[in-house]
Amino acid sequence: MITTQPHTTSYYAASRNDLTEHPVLQGEQTADVCVIGAGFTGISTALHLAERGYKVHVVEANKVGWGASGRNGGQMIGGISGEDKMAQSLGPEGEKILWDMRWAGHQIIRERVNTYHIDCDLKNGYVDVAIKPRHLRAMQDEMDYLEKHNYPFEYTMLSAEQTRDAIGTDAYIGALQNMGNGHLHPLNLCLGEARAAVSLGVTIYEQSPVLTIEPGSKAKVVTADGSVTADFVVLAGNAYHYIEPKMRGLLLPVSSFIMATAPLPDTIVQQINPQDLAVCDPNYILEYFRLSADKRLLFGGRCNYYGSDPEIIKRHLMPRMLKIYPQLAGVPVDYGWGGTIGVTVNRVPQMGRIAPNIFYSQGYSGHGVNVTHLAGQIMAETIAGTFERFDVFANIKPVRLPGQHLFAQQMVALGMMFYKLRDKL
Repeated sequence: MITTQPHTTSYYAASRNDLTEHPVLQGEQTADVCVIGAGFTGISTALHLAERGYKVHVVEANKVGWGASGRNGGQMIGGISGEDKMAQSLGPEGEKILWDMRWAGHQIIRERVNTYHIDCDLKNGYVDVAIKPRHLRAMQDEMDYLEKHNYPFEYTMLSAEQTRDAIGTDAYIGALQNMGNGHLHPLNLCLGEARAAVSLGVTIYEQSPVLTIEPGSKAKVVTADGSVTADFVVLAGNAYHYIEPKMRGLLLPVSSFIMATAPLPDTIVQQINPQDLAVCDPNYILEYFRLSADKRLLFGGRCNYYGSDPEIIKRHLMPRMLKIYPQLAGVPVDYGWGGTIGVTVNRVPQMGRIAPNIFYSQGYSGHGVNVTHLAGQIMAETIAGTFERFDVFANIKPVRLPGQHLFAQQMVALGMMFYKLRDKL
């Protein structure tokens, strides 16, 4: 029996703008498009389709934004994971195609926030920090890339001293500050986009786990209490998708965890992050942090842990936070939570189809806030008959891991050991 679940006990859930109460799917329904999953990919797809005039039904197992879309670090970072592999498959035109796509999600988010008046604490400002000299070399390459393409936002390399001034720690030897990236409250963004979609006629069903998809010239999405028959179906469940056997082994479900301190006094805020920047390190087993709108430090990272106990999560993350900010010793931590992100073996996001009218998009490998919004736009234009950008991803064959659905935790644990070693080199 499939059970439905409420939102995780995160800071985001505690500070969300509203509590969605969409109905359970009941009876036989019809639509032009049925989207499975009400996270960023699903809601973005539905909103883009509604703007084109399609009748769309979204079917969600739990609540809007329940998965990684409503739990993540809230960092709006440009780029697509696996760009190098994508460039190799695209030929001479690849660089321009990838340049345009790597920032498209940002543009979509900003337009959505402005058009639909979404309150999600959207702020500009982000730094990639360097731990080793090779990180600085990679950042210089990124600087050159931004300059080559006349990047329209402010960006600059920071020395170790400038990095300390910007984010109040001696933990890093330099940084690349990019004011075109930023941060936001992800759950409130997803909820706001869902409200916008509903205002344009989209129907959302919550607490309605999908049991099967019956293919055909019109596909049928079946739940315990109802069904949606549609011309097209979009699978947008990412790491929480367990419906379609043909997609087994395409993703590794990797756990990531975050904790949120109590609101910090202004004196501490001015020490550790006076410009209100999001921060991320370059490691494979990375750490990331930023301030919330009410000045909590949200500190996240990946751990070899698969549970959801807030106290265990805090114990994992606290020493890592204090290594960067020892001045936060004794500060209360109010929240600890985790979730699962979908990571592909080759790091390239996966878009494809399992039938002529059944599409999927998944596997953003940590770049979800940005790339899910691009993916929703691509799914909508694909259904409308334009395949150019869809084919960029669909033409890269995904790497399948046999037995992944049986041994996912063991595979992830081995992968983390390997990447921890690489981080030390």
